[in-house]
Amino acid sequence: MINKKKYRLRRCKKFRSNVKFMNKYRLVVYKTSKHIYAQIIYFKNNNSLVILSSSTLEKYFKNLKICNIKAAKIIGKNIACKCLKRNILNVVFDKSGFKYHGRIKALANSARKHGLLF
Repeated sequence: MINKKKYRLRRCKKFRSNVKFMNKYRLVVYKTSKHIYAQIIYFKNNNSLVILSSSTLEKYFKNLKICNIKAAKIIGKNIACKCLKRNILNVVFDKSGFKYHGRIKALANSARKHGLLF
């Protein structure tokens, strides 16, 4: 019997095998029931390098105590601004096997709105 997590991991593995050797930056999104994380990763010499990251564990969010669609929009804006400062414009959106819905969709739309292209 295959459960939801195994289906998600299968989708994730299939996507990453196609994107792995494209030599592009990847915007990787991961979510839990309490938090959402976004990272910019670059694959170089068979190693993955984390260039930038943003999540709801940062000091700004500890004061607000939110982790919903509103928080996902703020994370998308934050990661897009950090990328633009480093002249990273084009990325590949890796949703880690999650459905493009809810917080994932809000983060992606916010990042696009603030100048990231994918």
